[in-house]
Amino acid sequence: MTPLKTTSIFLLLLFNLQSQSLLYSQEVSKKPLVVASASMFSDMAANIGGDLIETATIVPIGGDPHIYEPTPGDVRLLLKADLVLKNGLTFEGWINDLIKNSGSNAPVVTITEGITPITSELHKNATDPHAWMEPVNGKTYAYNIKEALIRLIPDQKDKITTQYEKYITQLDELDLYIKENLSKIDSNKRILITSHDSFHYYGRRYGLRLESVLGTSTDADVRTSDLMRLNEVIQTNKIPVVFIESTINPKLLNQVAADNHIGIGGKLYSDSLGDKDSPANTYINMVRHNTDVIVSGLTSKADFAEANDSGQGSPMWLLWVGGSLLVAFILFVIWKKTRTA
Repeated sequence: MTPLKTTSIFLLLLFNLQSQSLLYSQEVSKKPLVVASASMFSDMAANIGGDLIETATIVPIGGDPHIYEPTPGDVRLLLKADLVLKNGLTFEGWINDLIKNSGSNAPVVTITEGITPITSELHKNATDPHAWMEPVNGKTYAYNIKEALIRLIPDQKDKITTQYEKYITQLDELDLYIKENLSKIDSNKRILITSHDSFHYYGRRYGLRLESVLGTSTDADVRTSDLMRLNEVIQTNKIPVVFIESTINPKLLNQVAADNHIGIGGKLYSDSLGDKDSPANTYINMVRHNTDVIVSGLTSKADFAEANDSGQGSPMWLLWVGGSLLVAFILFVIWKKTRTA
């Protein structure tokens, strides 16, 4: 074998070894991808996993997970996933089929494990999935995510645990913030009216009564009896405002407000975070923002009577009196013309 040929073979072998080493290094340094069903859970994972992981969300920001329809892109995303986080409790009714059809081998973790769900009094075996809406339950979500991440990258257990403990401290601070601020609302005004039943866990912990147009799922049908009940609650308790939600068409609730001559207290976030420029761009910011909006709306100085007398509408008795006077005037004019004819 000539020296030139020997040198060429040596260089080729060296190149192959360097290429394999580079590929191995890239594989080793590749961060695991954690895919969550909704944006709140992806944000929790990002806080606990930090720069050790990459995160992605199936339902886009502003989307409604109750009625989401998966896309081919979701299948591709799940095939790349190293871990999948889902809420369960019937929140994402489509997700099990999506995971199965994608062929993904990633472990799937139900992050509500350990939470006692609120059950429906009307529908057997139906549960309220919105357990993340109060931060004490949020701590259980965080714990389940932490344990899943440690199983995924066990050599990073210490760093994950440190970041988890820091996050738990922030959730404890958030819980105190909510208690202190909601205490400003008068006891007779502690009724929260929203588009759908997403605030029951929040209301149960902090002493708010919840009423809504829809049930716990946004694909429920609206019945006339639901609207009549809501109108009665507003009239009886002189509720000054109702609250729309970021992922739900506000048309029905706007109509309820208009029918009762009251205002919209603001926009709440429940089933999705807001975009990066919104006041609800993280899970903690979302719950804090909701609290601020609720307190502002239910401590409004304008009471129910003032709202009724505002430019939003006139009391019915005034309309009736005005109409009666108009009819009487027309009859008087006709009678007078008849007399002079």
